[in-house]
Amino acid sequence: MEYLFSSESVSEGHPDKMADQISDSILDAYIEKDPYAHVACETMLAKELVIVAGEVSGKNSSQVDCERIARDTIKEIGYKSPDDAIDPDKCSVLLYISEQSNNINDAVSHNDGDLGAGDQGLMFGYATNETPELMPLPISLAHKLMFRQTELRKAGVIPWLKPDAKAQVTVLYDHNKPVSVKKVVLSTQHNLGISHAEISETVKKQIILPVIPENLVADDIEYFINPSGEFSIGGPIADVGLTGRKIIVDTYGGSCPHGGGAFSGKDPTKVDRSSAYMARYIAKNIVKSGIAERCMVQIAYAIGKAEPVSVMVDSMGTSDYSPEQLTRMVTTLFDLRPKAIIDTLDLRRPIYRKTATCGHFGRTDVEFPWEKTDRCAEIKSFIY
Repeated sequence: MEYLFSSESVSEGHPDKMADQISDSILDAYIEKDPYAHVACETMLAKELVIVAGEVSGKNSSQVDCERIARDTIKEIGYKSPDDAIDPDKCSVLLYISEQSNNINDAVSHNDGDLGAGDQGLMFGYATNETPELMPLPISLAHKLMFRQTELRKAGVIPWLKPDAKAQVTVLYDHNKPVSVKKVVLSTQHNLGISHAEISETVKKQIILPVIPENLVADDIEYFINPSGEFSIGGPIADVGLTGRKIIVDTYGGSCPHGGGAFSGKDPTKVDRSSAYMARYIAKNIVKSGIAERCMVQIAYAIGKAEPVSVMVDSMGTSDYSPEQLTRMVTTLFDLRPKAIIDTLDLRRPIYRKTATCGHFGRTDVEFPWEKTDRCAEIKSFIY
């Protein structure tokens, strides 16, 4: 059975990703002051405006300069003036940050030193052996296109590139195996006065072709480069940015269900984030161990309760072992209480800004603890 499947990614200069980066930069700053800080930080960007709102509880929290972090983050992304979409030095930055609700704090903190889930919800993790990083091919390639666009822009190799960009990759599958790349869409912000012909030729030659493996390029592949025409106006002047609005980009590009919870701006007591990382860690170790070609893990929680209310592991027909057997193995080998997840993955560290671009999973440019495959031997021993 043949079918086409598409996934998209966006650059670090996309307004929604800018908001994610500001939220996670602020989170990192609070965690650096107090690893046990509780943080829920949301950001909105518009023309010459940044709004940061949320709830924070932690030691030395008054020492965190959220306004400066927001301005520095925008500058680091590459926006430097109103002509670029926003001026990091002169834009308005409004802060609405209060302490976390005592009701939530009391529900999460247990007298025995354990942690209850910071909210109810369901989280998914996924892995597939179709790429070396055990990610679906379409989202993996889309992220790599955006990474290269940013790399070439910041290095000045293509001097007319600007920060805002999007990519989409369509892959032909046959019996759930990737066969070829059929379509590539890449839209990138650019300086005024650059012809569409130059943009198309340069983007194809310097961004797309170095990323798409030659053996996967379909004979009839189609390239859609800035298909809407001129893209000189981008960033928050063209579109409002919000934290948590790119949850499919952040995860598996639509290849796996999503529980609906965003990641950025949330400390690891929020299972939206930490449990999704744990589910990926489990799924990746299962696939890497060789007992399944694909694996999806779902974990669900009730607010204030440490033990998950449900766990499900599905190999999607690619394993000799049933979902019941795989689930029993996971619940035996992996402690899924929030505190145990935080300890297992060492999540009380300022590592989150790096997650806010090019996806939280399958990254090869940084070392995230949930990407380790150090539990394969235990999995094999339990199964066999």
